[in-house]
Amino acid sequence: MKKLALLTICCLLLVPALAKAHFGMLIPSTPTVMDTKDANISLDAKFWHPFANSGMNLVKPKTFQVFINGAPTDLLPNLKETKEGEFTTWRLDYKVARPGLYEFVMEPQPYFEPEEDKFIIHYTKVFVDAFGGGEGWDVPTPGLKTEIVPLVNPGAVYAGNTFVGRVLLDGKPVKGGEVEVEWYPGKGKAAKAPYDSMVTQVVLTNDEGLFFYTPPAEGWWGFAALNEADYKLPFENKDREVELGGVLWVYFHKFQGLGQ
Repeated sequence: MKKLALLTICCLLLVPALAKAHFGMLIPSTPTVMDTKDANISLDAKFWHPFANSGMNLVKPKTFQVFINGAPTDLLPNLKETKEGEFTTWRLDYKVARPGLYEFVMEPQPYFEPEEDKFIIHYTKVFVDAFGGGEGWDVPTPGLKTEIVPLVNPGAVYAGNTFVGRVLLDGKPVKGGEVEVEWYPGKGKAAKAPYDSMVTQVVLTNDEGLFFYTPPAEGWWGFAALNEADYKLPFENKDREVELGGVLWVYFHKFQGLGQ
């Protein structure tokens, strides 16, 4: 019995703990603006574990922009440092001035993850459709090393619709790449999964860099396409690998049917 117990303990020690997925997050107060009274929006920027709603510190991003109908505007000076619990987050207050598609994009400073012995850089974006003027959501964003380009209008999807995205790295489709998917239950809330393996779901891209996912519930869903960079960054006198993430947040609406 002692030998069996010792063997069991040794086996458990050999099983690695399930790592929580890191996600860059950009969550606007509303995914759609249809009335001038709702034109003042806010965006929360985080580096987070969405499903469990547990945090990490986010230093001030390297860049923070909004693309309006393809034209960029620098918003980095407008970011305000905030706290969620003990962790540093950031907030942007923004007024939507005219119809169009507002694409908010954050490039963070490289984050070194000791447990994985590598840097993480998540290029994170989210769309806000204002007054039904959203066009150009299927066009790659200028200047991004990697990204997810929607092939389904991200401003008009129901829970149960199949979302389609194309993963690009250096402007080229990524074949057989991993895309992590997590649901965000909302500020101050934590979700539960039947098994730890179902907290972060993973889908692969096909030969054209496309992936497909059908969310089972309404709300914010994050898609993180992960790839290894073609360069390394130094840390403590050693060059480390760099994980590049193209992260996209999409809100899936509850289907109301005939106004029910």
